[in-house]
Amino acid sequence: MTRNLKPERRPSGPNRKDRPGVDLQSGADSNEKTLDVIKNLESRISRIEFHLGIHQEAAQDNPFSPISSEAAEETDDALEAQVGENWFAKVGIVVLSLGVMFLLTFPYQKLPSYAPSAIGYILVGIILALSRYWKDSFPQVSRYLLGGGLLLLYFTTLRLSHFGPAPALTNTPIELTLLLSVVALNLSISISQRSPYLVGLNLALGFLTALAGGPPLFVFSAILAMSIVATVLVIRYQWNWILVLGIVLSTTTHFLWSISNPLFGNPVQQVLSPEANLLFVLLYVVAFGVGTLLQSIANKEDAISVTNSVFNGFGSYVLLMFLTLTSFKSSFAAWHLAASGTYLVFATLFWIRAQSKLSTFVYAMLGYVALSVAIVDTFAPPNVFVWLCWQSILVISTAVWFRSRFIVVANFIIYLIVLAAYLSLAGAVGTISISFGIVALVSARILNWRKDRLELKTEMMRNAYLACALFVLPYALYHVVPNSYVSISWLGLALFYYISSRLLNNNRKYRWMALLTTLLTVLYVFAVELVGLNPTIRITSFLLLGIALLTVSMIYSRKRRSK
Repeated sequence: MTRNLKPERRPSGPNRKDRPGVDLQSGADSNEKTLDVIKNLESRISRIEFHLGIHQEAAQDNPFSPISSEAAEETDDALEAQVGENWFAKVGIVVLSLGVMFLLTFPYQKLPSYAPSAIGYILVGIILALSRYWKDSFPQVSRYLLGGGLLLLYFTTLRLSHFGPAPALTNTPIELTLLLSVVALNLSISISQRSPYLVGLNLALGFLTALAGGPPLFVFSAILAMSIVATVLVIRYQWNWILVLGIVLSTTTHFLWSISNPLFGNPVQQVLSPEANLLFVLLYVVAFGVGTLLQSIANKEDAISVTNSVFNGFGSYVLLMFLTLTSFKSSFAAWHLAASGTYLVFATLFWIRAQSKLSTFVYAMLGYVALSVAIVDTFAPPNVFVWLCWQSILVISTAVWFRSRFIVVANFIIYLIVLAAYLSLAGAVGTISISFGIVALVSARILNWRKDRLELKTEMMRNAYLACALFVLPYALYHVVPNSYVSISWLGLALFYYISSRLLNNNRKYRWMALLTTLLTVLYVFAVELVGLNPTIRITSFLLLGIALLTVSMIYSRKRRSK
């Protein structure tokens, strides 16, 4: 009996419509519906973004989004308007002002001496009237015309006594009074316009007035007055860059006076009187220092206040150095000592009132430099090195109080420079050299005593001072003490280090200094004193050194057993 077995036929591919669970028509409809929903959502999101203005910001933030031709055209139009409306207006006013100035300075031979100034006043009136008339219709041109008109008003007044073959006004006090009145009027208009640029321009005219021909006291008083005005304006309106401008203009104006004011045609030469001008240099420092201090208190020592401190400090000290070197050498040290006191007072104020680190550093370092310069001028070598060396104690003490690691590092570098200068210039090394070792030990103790006030995270600076003492003191004793007693003096120094270690709670650094000094003594005894001394001194040295070595060994043995 046989069976008729027929193989079961199965679907041969995925496209069989009779495949169970697959409906191709319904799947296509579902995909179309999904696409419609997504498009609908995109359309709604686009309308929401358009309503909120988000689409414009997104297009700007996306660097890969294409820039439409309309946006590019708008950008070109804005640039064209900026050039045509603003830049051309500025350049036009400058050109117009220069043209009027050249017109006023032209030598009019057949006209009365007052005619150029009269013409200038008429032109100023026309320019100011146009500025007021165009205030609403052409605001950019109106503002620039106002600045040009104020500048021409000052220049026209100055033309009364300058730039002509026969001045119309020969009375200097009256001319200076008119110029100061114009500056005051221009400043009041500039302040009412809340324009720091006009204020800066007219401050420059005020400093120029100081050089217009008055006596020295008027020159210094005018510079000081303009410095105070600049400080008040910065405090009142927060036009911070005005202070930098005032510092530069005050220093430049005083310098031009000191070389006989070549700006108004005088030959360059030194001015030898009055010496009181040095006092005014320090008064400028005070005026601008107060303004910078108030800036630092208000803005927590921003870049502008630090810049003002740098310009005020370095500019004034360079000017003071120039004046004292060229014209007032007889009182060189006294003025630098006064400058040192001024700078250190401001360093203290910046630290107490503003907790300023950089401005404090600037004024403190200038104070120390001025003090060093006064010391160098007062004392002759080698005594000058003693004073410079002990000045390091003052510097390191104030540096700890100011919490300034910058001053600590700078002071150590200066200490090394002074030490090198002493060793190279003093000739024979004497008892002065001991001062360098003592100063190094005292400086290290000060750093360790108040190390919590500093931001030094390591013992590097203290170790550096101790290393200097470790080498300087034996070197100094070698030159100061008679040859027969060098080893004995070094043993005494090692004993001093060991006692210091005990007094300072078993300070490890001083114990190492004692050990190293003792080893140095051993080397010296065997290398020099073994054959170079008379028998009595040699026996004494060997006995003392042997006792010292045995004592040190016993101390360390007891310490090890106690542990």
